[in-house]
Amino acid sequence: MSTKKPINRIRVVLAEQDRTNKWLAERVGKSRTTVSRWCTNEMQPSLETLREIAEVLGVDIRELLVPTKA
Repeated sequence: MSTKKPINRIRVVLAEQDRTNKWLAERVGKSRTTVSRWCTNEMQPSLETLREIAEVLGVDIRELLVPTKA
């Protein structure tokens, strides 16, 4: 298991909205594999893509990020 800390909360927000990786992939024009790697924090979307994801999900972009301060 990776010791990297999660950066994004895309998986959490998708679950809260009862949406799937496939649904998001179709909306942002990316492969399901790419979206899956974002959801597991193996890789991160660009800021432009993160903004697009926020718009598709109807959330503030900050909701997609893990806070750096408590």
